[in-house]
Amino acid sequence: MTGRIRNWQRRHWRERGKAERVELYTVVSWYVSVWIFSLGWLLLPLGTGLGHRPVAVVLGALLVGVSALQCAASTRLTRPALDHYLGRARLPAGAHRLPAVLLALALALDLALSALHAADAMTVRWAVSAGLLPFGLLYGLTVPVTVFLRRSALLAALVTGAVWLTDRDGAGLLATGVMALFQAVFALFACRTGAWTLSVLWEAERAREAEARLAVAEERLRFGRDLHDVLGRNLSVISLKSELAVQLARRGRPEAVEQMIEVQRVAQESQREVRAVVRGYRAADLGTELAGAQGVLAAAGIDCAVRAEAPGLPAEVQSALGWVVREATTNVLRHGDAGRCDVGLSVREGRVVLTVENDGVPDGPHDGGGGGTGLAGLRERLAAVEGTLEAGVVGTARDRFRLVARVPLARVEGVAP
Repeated sequence: MTGRIRNWQRRHWRERGKAERVELYTVVSWYVSVWIFSLGWLLLPLGTGLGHRPVAVVLGALLVGVSALQCAASTRLTRPALDHYLGRARLPAGAHRLPAVLLALALALDLALSALHAADAMTVRWAVSAGLLPFGLLYGLTVPVTVFLRRSALLAALVTGAVWLTDRDGAGLLATGVMALFQAVFALFACRTGAWTLSVLWEAERAREAEARLAVAEERLRFGRDLHDVLGRNLSVISLKSELAVQLARRGRPEAVEQMIEVQRVAQESQREVRAVVRGYRAADLGTELAGAQGVLAAAGIDCAVRAEAPGLPAEVQSALGWVVREATTNVLRHGDAGRCDVGLSVREGRVVLTVENDGVPDGPHDGGGGGTGLAGLRERLAAVEGTLEAGVVGTARDRFRLVARVPLARVEGVAP
């Protein structure tokens, strides 16, 4: 799971899970937002509110350059900050140093514009607001909310007081404080909402994989328990009777032969019981598997439609196709990103055809060549009833995965075509 998360950016969009797609969308939206809002809040007021003196033009150009550097630094540190919030990696030491220095430079240039009357009061306030956003987006992801709000209030008070010293305007003082606090809350809301959503999605993804692993472990425990129940007593009997036979043989007693005959009988009985357990474990009822697949996929939020029009199939055919349904359902749950799955069962020209098609393309090879052990195992089971299996990506957009199993009924003993 960890390797899958860390390497998500190297994968194609169609191969990503839902959580990976949401994360990519969120990160890109942060990248775009910080540039649009920061430069937009700065450039638009500067275009009309900046004075025409040389000092005003120089300070304005420097402010635009510092703002661009703030956006670049924010873009570079967004991924480490998000990884820190999600608990994937620790934030590098000194990560806030460069953004803090750039913020200080931006605020100093704002104060210089105000002190030299190189820009009108509203332009200065918009410039202060633009400078706070890139730093706030990063800082809000890396410190507790209470710490962020407390320090943001302190910074807003300091900035407001500094601006008031250069422009003794009571109404402007209130406007500066409100805009600074609004920018802090906006940055916190923007980053924390998206990051919290991602944390919930990844937690659900981990729970889904844990559930799949638990299901496999539960099945192994069940099989182990059945084997223990079958073999435990018989092996104890074999051990005791073998020991008794050894003792009798050492004494030259003829009863040793009878004990070994009994050992042989118990061993043969154990073989039969183990075969029965394995047959029961490997058998799969087609009707039960179809109903189970529909229920499991629906529980996972996948719309599943089942159309079965092949009653009275032989037991061996049902068992083989039941395993196909079970394996296909597992692949849809674990390897794809499906929103809908269609399962069809019908008889065509003397062959029973099972089709499983979903709109989530599974990870890994899609050529249907049986690169995975699951498909190879299904082909072995179908081969026992002269069946075939095809699997691969279909559709003009290559966005659907289809698995088709065909079994000729004419070659199944006792069934007419």
